[in-house]
Amino acid sequence: MKEVCEREDEHEARVKAAIESMPSEDKIAEMGARFKVISEPSRLKILLALSGGELCVEHIAKAVSGQQSAVSHQLKTLKDNKIIKGRRDGKNVLYSVSDWHVLTMINVAKEHLNCE
Repeated sequence: MKEVCEREDEHEARVKAAIESMPSEDKIAEMGARFKVISEPSRLKILLALSGGELCVEHIAKAVSGQQSAVSHQLKTLKDNKIIKGRRDGKNVLYSVSDWHVLTMINVAKEHLNCE
């Protein structure tokens, strides 16, 4: 037996609005990929460390209690996804967040989980 909705008109209007505002499949895939990149714990820790400003890989590794080689690998993933950027300063590369929207999402999550 098919369930009959008692709010047919209201819900149909919401369905129409959802369809009209739905991003393309490509954009949805891109959003999903972005969430996947930042959801990995070591990358998330790196982003939290970089939220205070730019750091070299040695100090990022120290801030996240990680091995420099592993941190370098995660930095490459973040950089390839245009979430962070690097700039050369003498012999060092200094990393910083290039997509501040990502930090906004992280801060909202921290607030939601009472991590402040």
